[in-house]
Amino acid sequence: MKIASWNVNSIRTRLEHVLDWLYAQSIDILCLQETKVIDEDFPKASFEEEGYQVYVSGQKAYNGVALISRTTLSEVSSGFTPLLGPDLTQQYDQQKRLITGIISPGVRILNLYVPNGSEIDSDKYVYKLEWLELLHHYVEKLLSQDPQHLLICGDFNIALDDRDMHDPSKRETHIMSTDRERQALQKVLALGLEDVFRKFNSKSEQFSWWNYRAGSFQRNKGWRIDHHYLTPTLYEQATACTIDAAPRRLPKPSDHAPVVVEIDTQNL
Repeated sequence: MKIASWNVNSIRTRLEHVLDWLYAQSIDILCLQETKVIDEDFPKASFEEEGYQVYVSGQKAYNGVALISRTTLSEVSSGFTPLLGPDLTQQYDQQKRLITGIISPGVRILNLYVPNGSEIDSDKYVYKLEWLELLHHYVEKLLSQDPQHLLICGDFNIALDDRDMHDPSKRETHIMSTDRERQALQKVLALGLEDVFRKFNSKSEQFSWWNYRAGSFQRNKGWRIDHHYLTPTLYEQATACTIDAAPRRLPKPSDHAPVVVEIDTQNL
């Protein structure tokens, strides 16, 4: 099974890129972030014509997540509310940042677009930390109620360690790499999830996002902020995890590259 995560920075702007890449890579399920379109305007037909099932949770001009799957998914839901209830989650689910579903053979996919945070100690930064705390409660309850195989992927807007930054020298004062952000994500991972990219790639300077400015991509001044996290059995069965930088070289690309994990599901 091949599962990909890709922040496309507008699905309508990048539709041709996504369709061409999806066809060439033979992906089983594609998890999209920052689709920037309401559900009614998502270009579902373009994917359905290629035999894919489409599940979306979007909003106009901002955020938005989607699951594009070769097979029908079960137990699909969006946002924190279906699991945690509206009392805790109402203000956080106004932004469309989470979608989940189960793909045969019993693998739950949780696709996330974690808030950026803007600036340290800003309202958006506080919101990001609160959102990650809510994610911790969500994953904890999810695993306690239904401890099936879980894969969490998406744009986390966090460089988990210094290898994930082209220049970590001032990382404590840089959004996406502060101690509080890293600790909040580590708290989620402590529930029993592993960074599968690091199973196969221990080196630095392997990035999934490059700023549009100052020739960052050409100079490889990037960050690895797009991740796949797996529960133990899935982690053991993973056979590869790669970043495909080719789409970043296209005209008018997303600033993110897709990240693909391959899992041997025969023994699940």
